[in-house]
Amino acid sequence: MAFHIKNPETDALARRVAALKKIGLTEAVHTALAHELEREQGRPSLVDLGVQFCRDLKAKGNPQSGKPADKAFRDSLYENF
Repeated sequence: MAFHIKNPETDALARRVAALKKIGLTEAVHTALAHELEREQGRPSLVDLGVQFCRDLKAKGNPQSGKPADKAFRDSLYENF
């Protein structure tokens, strides 16, 4: 199945890559898309990033050395408002 690149800038990029690598346009586009797909699939999801952030934050904390978050402490956070 053939396709036509309608954007002149995209067509020029595909032709430059094909010329540099000495391959056909179809192979140049295929290789570029395959590499982009690999890169995107290798990237962690937003959920994974959030979970890892929470784990890192928990690992940095030290609940034994912290102060209790009692009512007086919470009230003190709002004294300047």
